[in-house]
Amino acid sequence: MDKKEFFKYAKENNIIKLCEMADQYDIDVDLFFDDDYLERNVLHIAASRGFLDMVKIAIEKYGVNINGTDICELRAIDYADENGHYNVVEYLLQNGIMDNLKEDSKFLTSKFPEVKLFSKSINSYEDLYNFSIENNEEFWRTLALNRLEWFKEFDKVNNGLDFNDYENYEHKWFINGKINVSVNCVDRHYKKNPNKTAVIWDKDEPGTEQYVTYSELYKLMNKFSNMIRHFNVKKGDSVIIYLPTSLYAIAAMLACARIGAVHSVVFGGFSSESLASRIQNCQAKIVITSNQGVRGGRFIEFKQTVDTAIETCPFVEHVLVYKRTDNPFQVNKDKDIIIDDIIDTFPDECEPEIMDSNDPLFILFTSGSTGKPKGLVHSNAGYLLQASLTQQLVFNYDCEKDVFGCLADIGWITGHSYVVYGTLCNGGTTVLFESTPTYPDPSRYWQTVERLKINQLYLAPTAIRLLIKHGDEWLKKHDKSSLKCLGSVGEPINVEAWNWFYEKVGEKRCKIADTWWQTETGAHCITPLPCGSNDILKPGMAMRPFFGIQLALMDQNGNESDTKHIEGMLCIKKPWPSMAMTVFGDDQRFKETYLKPYRGYFFTGDGAFFDNDGHIKITGRVDDVMNVSGHRIGTAEIENILSEHPDVAESAVVGVPHELTGEAVFAYIVLKETQKSEQEIFKQLKNLVKKKIASHAIPNTILVTPNLPKTRSGKIMRRILRKIASNQIEDLGDLSTISESNVIEEIIQSFRSMSSK
Repeated sequence: MDKKEFFKYAKENNIIKLCEMADQYDIDVDLFFDDDYLERNVLHIAASRGFLDMVKIAIEKYGVNINGTDICELRAIDYADENGHYNVVEYLLQNGIMDNLKEDSKFLTSKFPEVKLFSKSINSYEDLYNFSIENNEEFWRTLALNRLEWFKEFDKVNNGLDFNDYENYEHKWFINGKINVSVNCVDRHYKKNPNKTAVIWDKDEPGTEQYVTYSELYKLMNKFSNMIRHFNVKKGDSVIIYLPTSLYAIAAMLACARIGAVHSVVFGGFSSESLASRIQNCQAKIVITSNQGVRGGRFIEFKQTVDTAIETCPFVEHVLVYKRTDNPFQVNKDKDIIIDDIIDTFPDECEPEIMDSNDPLFILFTSGSTGKPKGLVHSNAGYLLQASLTQQLVFNYDCEKDVFGCLADIGWITGHSYVVYGTLCNGGTTVLFESTPTYPDPSRYWQTVERLKINQLYLAPTAIRLLIKHGDEWLKKHDKSSLKCLGSVGEPINVEAWNWFYEKVGEKRCKIADTWWQTETGAHCITPLPCGSNDILKPGMAMRPFFGIQLALMDQNGNESDTKHIEGMLCIKKPWPSMAMTVFGDDQRFKETYLKPYRGYFFTGDGAFFDNDGHIKITGRVDDVMNVSGHRIGTAEIENILSEHPDVAESAVVGVPHELTGEAVFAYIVLKETQKSEQEIFKQLKNLVKKKIASHAIPNTILVTPNLPKTRSGKIMRRILRKIASNQIEDLGDLSTISESNVIEEIIQSFRSMSSK
């Protein structure tokens, strides 16, 4: 290719392709700079593609101000950062780019254009964080007005209440604003870009994915909305969604939001009794389910579970059934409606309900330390704003072109915030993953990344540890070059898993967002990203509070601690928009669980410590709640089930470290006199827990012991039991309050006897 052909190709076709050819075929890059048109574009194109050698030649040949302007340099850094080419970013910064600006400024304005609207000058990450705390109302007001679409704008940002007067606390944000979540997630993007892909449903069988545009999602959502209204569901009514991770699950959620119904999505792994308790708690008029689910090559009997559950729920008027498979199932003619038979009879236009900012959007149940799951209620406006804001900023998400791969089940808060509401509110493309990490083999995630060209991958540490065990050869078979950012969610990630994720999956070029948040918080509260351009990431640490979030560590005396490297109770100082409003039907429980333990603070139930740099590490639960594979389970919830067994006199459950699942369930039981063998009882207990709760709650270990250690007031000393189960027998701590000291030695002997087998 001579010089004339070279320039002709560049101008008539695609400069990006030209850059790729130059890099691939070693074309003399000096040719670029013999023509003004190419000269003005090559730097940021090379930077966006990560061609460092080409970037170096451009800088060396023309310095930091090509054509006397810094625009090319600003774009170069921006494009390199967007596409994860941090070696290029580092080179540009080290060579004097943007000397006339603070380094963070361009990063902030490109992803956070609202900084131009704030009353103070924002030139760095630290400036923005400090502004979000010191000017909290202005910060959230500006974002809400510019990121959400309103029927009527709000009068006040919030009601001015804090956590000090917790008895009278009421969570109210964007007061008197009128909004509809479905309009923000679908309508406005449908009008702007109807043919853009909204959802990629990656079904259980690889290669059978379904692409759904905003136009198609809009029509399906409206048909669903009209169908639900037809069955007498009105604004404020509760709807249970018990569906596999599927397109109809998203349609059902959005349809509820559109007509003002309050949805409660129940994880498909829960038993019929767990499902029944949730239906009863929210008094749902209808249940939306499927005949079966398909996961990991297996059929899951959703409809059978619903049939058993509603035997104790006579108030349920209808069960709407989506046929996920062609397999036959039992139809109850009095209640069952087959969605597939009627959905296309409803119009694909539906007027959205005008909702108040603080009307409930959904109820999501999470385990508590008392044994009874809590139905946490989230709002319309505050929740949506913070879910969408964090989805974009934490993952450096390009709303126009990126494919967001949060591979969580929609039955959990991660699925709500980052599969459905956050990504769709931003007008993005979200992946709906139906399968498992190892089906049909341990390369499934990497197949999916390559096939769908995923740019951000958001996983639980349990999945990462599982895939580490299968070895690196499954990774090497697939192209992961589309990845720009990685995320970890659900539990603290250990350093080994973090390093493998960074080095093997992200190929040392993708930043990792180790996110901390909860069902209660609604959205990310602690995350290393976004950050200043020169800030480092620390393996296994969530590190920094997100904008608008103030953290505190409380000591054992209930005072805020400023001591580094001492573990404390993690609390949040001030309310934030996406915080849960209450526990459904039990506001007193909400206040006693979260606001009473440390007056003036929101208690998270997690422990943490600050390092010398002020970065935070989450150490795990400090209450009687375990985290198994990212699933929160209350110890009392399992204990109540174990104690139902006729041969069990007493039980105590603790969580112990587990290399794969993070924590595992360890159960101590005291048996009555019985003729049954221990192994027979163990099998029955595990089946009982599976039936009453779910598979992830089954005890990994059951230990029979003559007695349980108790204080003189009769409280079980779980701290001691946790130490023994973790084989930390030499470090049991203070035993002065135990009522019978010989009990400890008996338990230790039982533990050692079991361990030696």
